[in-house]
Amino acid sequence: MVDYDVTVSTASLISATTFNNVSIKLVGTDGESERTWLIGFKGVTSFIRGTESTFTVSCPVSLGKLVLIELDKKRLLLFPEDSWFPKKVEVRSPEGDTYNFPIYRWIDDYEVHRFREGTALRVYDDKNHLGLYSREQELIQRKEDYRWDVYVEGIPHCIQAEGPLSLPCEVRFSFTKTTEFAFTAATGLAELQLKGLADSHENWTSIDDINQVFCCKRTDISDYVQEHWKEDALFGYQFLNGVNPMLIRRCTALPGNFPVTDDMVFLHGQTTLAEEMKKGNIFLCDYKRFDGLEANTINGKQQYLMAPLILLHKTPDDKMMPIAIQLKQTPADDNPIFCPTDSEYDWLTAKIFVRSADFNEHQLNVHLLRTHLLAEVFAVSLLRNMPMVHPLYKLLIPHTRYTLQINFLARDLLISETGTFTKFASSGGEGMITILRRSLSAVTYSSLCIPDDIAERGLEAVQNFYYKDDGLQLWDIIHRFVKGVLSYYYKNDTEVKQDTELQKWISEIFEHGFLSQAGTGIPQSLTSVAELIKFVTMVIFTCSAQHSAVNGGQYDYGGWMPNTPITLQLPPPTKKGTTSEATMLQTFPDVNTTVQGMATMWLLSKQSSDFVPLGNYPEEHFSEEIPCKLIKEFQEELGVLTTVINNRNESLEIPYTYEDPTKVENSVAI
Repeated sequence: MVDYDVTVSTASLISATTFNNVSIKLVGTDGESERTWLIGFKGVTSFIRGTESTFTVSCPVSLGKLVLIELDKKRLLLFPEDSWFPKKVEVRSPEGDTYNFPIYRWIDDYEVHRFREGTALRVYDDKNHLGLYSREQELIQRKEDYRWDVYVEGIPHCIQAEGPLSLPCEVRFSFTKTTEFAFTAATGLAELQLKGLADSHENWTSIDDINQVFCCKRTDISDYVQEHWKEDALFGYQFLNGVNPMLIRRCTALPGNFPVTDDMVFLHGQTTLAEEMKKGNIFLCDYKRFDGLEANTINGKQQYLMAPLILLHKTPDDKMMPIAIQLKQTPADDNPIFCPTDSEYDWLTAKIFVRSADFNEHQLNVHLLRTHLLAEVFAVSLLRNMPMVHPLYKLLIPHTRYTLQINFLARDLLISETGTFTKFASSGGEGMITILRRSLSAVTYSSLCIPDDIAERGLEAVQNFYYKDDGLQLWDIIHRFVKGVLSYYYKNDTEVKQDTELQKWISEIFEHGFLSQAGTGIPQSLTSVAELIKFVTMVIFTCSAQHSAVNGGQYDYGGWMPNTPITLQLPPPTKKGTTSEATMLQTFPDVNTTVQGMATMWLLSKQSSDFVPLGNYPEEHFSEEIPCKLIKEFQEELGVLTTVINNRNESLEIPYTYEDPTKVENSVAI
């Protein structure tokens, strides 16, 4: 007889404990063990959460190299049914070899579950017939568990689910996440002390009234925004370092529908637009995708959503200052171009319409579509096409955590017919779907890769652009890590081309995420190691750094409503000299709309206590020495970047923290 030492680790999650009988079978290249009931001196407490328990499995002869294990549990009399969350199983063979079997999933039934030894294997590496059979069966089950669905035609597809509890156990929120999210969602208005205002359809009568509501929940940046929201410098700054740094681009020639003249923007003839464009100092923001949209009706009142064009000038002290705003796309006598030299409220009102348009552009395109919906596509395709033993599964699974459930909740609570966004944002309803469709048709592969995107928008030389500075460094760090890991497993381009599971993964992303639109530049197949590395870098960056950059500051910049109105309820001025503080207050959203927006942004900005920062991998899917070494180097590089960012922020009036690796979550989880 030979003995195998089997150590079973149960996760520390709430409810991870089982009091059921647990049995194991060891399967190797030379045979398999009997199914063995794991009973030790701890008795029924062997699988309490956070514990490790060691058992002995005896066999007549050596099993050879271990390929997989089979686990199952059976209910004990007098004990209730329960779910068990084992982390991993470690087996030490009589020859002295150690085998790791990562699990990291709920077992809540009495079926037999197979788990592969932790060494990553591509499909053509899997030579053992039992391993190959297990791999095939795993993917058959995954395709059953993770099915594509069409929420609305013309936008990325999603997972088929009737509710959070219909999602597979391993992708649902933890108990901690569920409890905290539900509490914040249910008490958001109360937390902000806004409950008594949630039903008021009245206009705001003064800025002081807004301030009294706002003072309930504040951040350092939201305080700064409240104090400086009228200033051109903050208005321009937000195109670089606010929640939507994705629209601004260098302007080399004025659009034909934006007839700005030198006299409008350079009164004393000290320079010209042509000269400043040549120097690279003129920038454009164009909300053209909103042109022709019918805005929402809220509280029985027609709302207004403009499609403005904004011209900005980079000053000698590297400030981005607005110099011209046109609120509709088509030039006309009743569509004036507003400038800083206009009256205070003409210019402020024009900026308010821009900020409201930016809220809708940010939420639907930059945030929802380009991070949440794409992250879901990446996750569903991974879960359908990659077995646990595949190196790409091991690399990407941490970046899918909670994404499927948070997106289901977004569809259910925010953009459904009765959702908060649908009811209270100016782009809610039919306009919302039109914007999402237009946005997807404009997405390109290069726009998802920050080095390419910054270059295409002509922003490489822009100073004080911290989204760019931190994002490019994060991209490089992620790229080096991904290159190290994938180059370890893929030695040449032929190996990439021959990996059928990898090709199916990218194929479904192209089909279900980008609706087979070849013009996006998204690859339909992967033909080289370099192409694979870049695409996987983009996936990780999108699910972590990009989402953090466009999500983390929502309450900072949107908590003070006048800076980011989610809707506006008077049309824009058709001629100059017709605005005042009174018309501005009448233009702002009603009280109830304001507080619903505040509560939602508070919820969407609030991380849970089981937040996992970028580069932290509590689930140990890799067991080989080289990938584990690369993970440590990745974490060290991220730590250096955090120090650099913190040192820089000490001298900034507005610290930029959204891409600090310690504040970037591994996945789209909020």
